[in-house]
Amino acid sequence: MTIDSTAKIHESAIVDDGATVGANTRIWHFVHVSGQARIGAGCSLGQNVYVGNDVTIGNNVRIQNNVSVFDAVRLEDDVFCGPSMVFTNVYNPRSAISRKDEYRETFVRRGATLGANCTIVCGNEIGSHAFIGAGAVVNQPVPAYALMVGVPAKRKGWMCSCGVQLKSKGDVTCNDCGTKFNITDETCTRK
Repeated sequence: MTIDSTAKIHESAIVDDGATVGANTRIWHFVHVSGQARIGAGCSLGQNVYVGNDVTIGNNVRIQNNVSVFDAVRLEDDVFCGPSMVFTNVYNPRSAISRKDEYRETFVRRGATLGANCTIVCGNEIGSHAFIGAGAVVNQPVPAYALMVGVPAKRKGWMCSCGVQLKSKGDVTCNDCGTKFNITDETCTRK
């Protein structure tokens, strides 16, 4: 087990031998971190979070209460996982059939936000700084900066990396932070 001395782990949390926990990471009440999990620096894992063995969590990741990060999930730096959001890792589960050799990797790229109670179906990639609305069900790859809402999730616009919705197409400047983008019908690219 490699736990940085500056990490704060609540006495009710369980961190299995072999897990890696980075500097200044906070692990709160009733969390369970499996033994092969890798968690970066400056993270916060809220109450009742579960982290599987084959999981990589980057730096400055916020995982709110009641989230299970199952095997084959990869969270890059600065990802936000809202309360009670859901990851899956088997596409077609059955209780009577073991499919642990069929886990599909899910990638959540840097700076993405996954809203409360959303579901991310395994095998998809959530692009950097994408914003998944509360309660959305993502069953397809999501481009960078996309705003996705609904069931199933559909793109309803684009979001700046600062979390403000971008309102037009072409060359766009965020009204809040001044970041410049080029927006087409299918892509949003930072300039």
